[in-house]
Amino acid sequence: MRENFKTMPKSDKVFYVLVLLVLTAFFIIVLYPCIYVLSASFSSGTAVQSGRVVLWPVDPSLEGYKTVFNTPNVWIGFRNSLLYTFCGTALNIVLTITAAYCLSRRDLPGRGGITLFFTFTMFFNGGIITTYMVVRALGLLNTPLAVILPVGINVYNLIVAKTFIQNSIPGELLEAATIDGCSDIGYFIKIVLPLSKAIIAVLVLYYGVYHWNSYFNAMLYLHDKSIYPLTLFLREILMADQIDPSTVTDPELQARIAEAAGVIKYALIVVSMVPVMLLYPFIQKYFVKGVMIGSIKG
Repeated sequence: MRENFKTMPKSDKVFYVLVLLVLTAFFIIVLYPCIYVLSASFSSGTAVQSGRVVLWPVDPSLEGYKTVFNTPNVWIGFRNSLLYTFCGTALNIVLTITAAYCLSRRDLPGRGGITLFFTFTMFFNGGIITTYMVVRALGLLNTPLAVILPVGINVYNLIVAKTFIQNSIPGELLEAATIDGCSDIGYFIKIVLPLSKAIIAVLVLYYGVYHWNSYFNAMLYLHDKSIYPLTLFLREILMADQIDPSTVTDPELQARIAEAAGVIKYALIVVSMVPVMLLYPFIQKYFVKGVMIGSIKG
């Protein structure tokens, strides 16, 4: 790369330097808030309130994390978020991959009309009130299913998965499997799914992050705090700028909550980010391949 850069025309060198500077600036803009949140979560409440935290932790302290982990609502929300993310993502993957495979089959009767029907919902929908009425009519209000079933399939992800299957799995495999006596279900399970690991990994990341960060549907449909996801508790804390002292079990921590209010919200933000950060390295190798192949128009 160095040799290529040296032999480039002057105009190209200027262009590459400008691109590098712009990308570096964007990288810093995106990275700094993350560093600040992490540093503030490990600082003292006094340092955060006085604005002394800029880049590194000031007066390092674990009081924010102690308060967070001694708050029962945090553990309840963490458990519920894990449940919603796992079950919701599993349902999303099953529905999306199954529908994508069916729509990728050129011999599917009414394939164009079904695809148009799915695509239509990307631009037009009933809105919040109509969706709420449907959820209520189905008896799903204040149940975990209310935050899982209404988002069973994301049409954009469906189109990406359909395109991936069309472009990555040749039709000759179906013909060969049919000659060998393989059924459609057997072909889907034994051939399509193993060859679709890349797009499945991408969908797991997309759907998993969505469910983990989702709070709006839970805010609409859930009223019992025992089934709140972590994001709803985080929203309440961010809006109130503190944790309710009555929800803290350790009496010694209650006296320090007011002082550590700013630290608590940053510590909770970090805690809520950890699962997604742990998930990404395992599917990172499939991410680029799945997105690039699946995004090509089929």
